Amino acid sequence: MSKQGLSSVSSSKLAEYVSTNPWQIRKDFSYFGDFGTRGVGYNIENLARQIKRILRLDTPRKTALVGVGNLGSAIMSYTGFGTYGFEITAAFDNDPDKIGRKINGVTIENISAIGTLGSRRVDMAIIAVPEQAAQEVADALVRAGIKGILNFSPRRIVVPKKIKVITIDIATDLARLPYYI
Repeated sequence: MSKQGLSSVSSSKLAEYVSTNPWQIRKDFSYFGDFGTRGVGYNIENLARQIKRILRLDTPRKTALVGVGNLGSAIMSYTGFGTYGFEITAAFDNDPDKIGRKINGVTIENISAIGTLGSRRVDMAIIAVPEQAAQEVADALVRAGIKGILNFSPRRIVVPKKIKVITIDIATDLARLPYYI
């Protein structure tokens, strides 16, 4: 909305944008403070700043990527992470032909160096490896001090309860579409 030149937005417009009700927008925001002005709406810049603070997206987060095949290379090339403060600062693979190459300024390292992530203050990682390697990679990431994992492998990985894992299985998500169409 800011990029469209708007400076404020009503709860009705926000509700329409995210497919909910205006009262739900107002109620949800009220849990975190008073962001709007009755009859005027919400200042978009301030609202965006507050939402980023609430979601802890206001501090840059170093992220590692494991698996620099087709999907991993695409993830490393994606520029949208910066919008949310994420920066891929480390990338690992076990393919000797990939090790030493650079993508978006990040040099691909041997997976054996994954244990150095803690000393680099990296606490989040993306797994983009084949299914059979996903659990082993997850275990190595946990040992390295990673606290959150975005898993693109179709395998369910098991980690200690204190580690947050979000799995994205593109094929399963695509398989949901026929039901809706």
